[in-house]
Amino acid sequence: MLRGMIPEKPPLKTPEEIALMREAGKVVAEALRLARQMAQPGVTTAEIDRAVEDLFHQRGAISLFKGYPGRVPYPAVTCISLNEQVVHGIPGPRKIQPGDLVKIDTACKLNGWCADAAICVPVGEIQPEIRRLVQVTEETLQIAIREIGRKQWWSEVAALMQKHVRDAGFSVVEKFVGHGIGRVMHEPPQVPNYVSPQTKHADFRLVPGLVLAIEPMVNMGRKEVVELADHWTVITRDRLPSAHCEHTVALTPTGVQVLTLD
Repeated sequence: MLRGMIPEKPPLKTPEEIALMREAGKVVAEALRLARQMAQPGVTTAEIDRAVEDLFHQRGAISLFKGYPGRVPYPAVTCISLNEQVVHGIPGPRKIQPGDLVKIDTACKLNGWCADAAICVPVGEIQPEIRRLVQVTEETLQIAIREIGRKQWWSEVAALMQKHVRDAGFSVVEKFVGHGIGRVMHEPPQVPNYVSPQTKHADFRLVPGLVLAIEPMVNMGRKEVVELADHWTVITRDRLPSAHCEHTVALTPTGVQVLTLD
């Protein structure tokens, strides 16, 4: 996920279109599998980014991140965020260290259709509380995947996600949300991982054909975040660790399909 968007009526996808998105999702899954394998002590985040870019080229896929417009265009095909970095970390010369929590987010377009996903990679031995943070974040995503096939409104799902995080003693990032996805990376609707008076007007029905990039961002401490001077990297205001994971998920007439599964 990079930037938010204006709420509109969600465009629905046909089963044939969802099948094409699944092909893009397979490439994203392959890229994240490669990135997970490379996330070892001594490897730079730029090396991981180059490997993913090479993979996209080999598969005939187009990066959705590189060149993405902002105050400055985004310069890489992945967002790699470490420790207190929440999202949008720019790959560079920084070497991964034992104990780091590495979050890797990427997206591509293949044959005109998009997919977007993110993973959390603990490197070596990490603190038990950070490991619990990752577990709770991954559980929160699984709650969403399970419940979108059971509930009628997204707010019902978001409330369960928020409760799981808060019951664990962590906080949901509210500055950034998930999004619809299809022929472009950011389609309606916005997909918050929480409920508040401000999100009520943007609620939407869960109907077949809906495809969402669902991406909980969970902070160990407080929910507040700040953007660094590079105009992209977002960190926790209290400098405590943050976790982030994401899948592109389709609601079909026959059930829920995770399009970015490995």
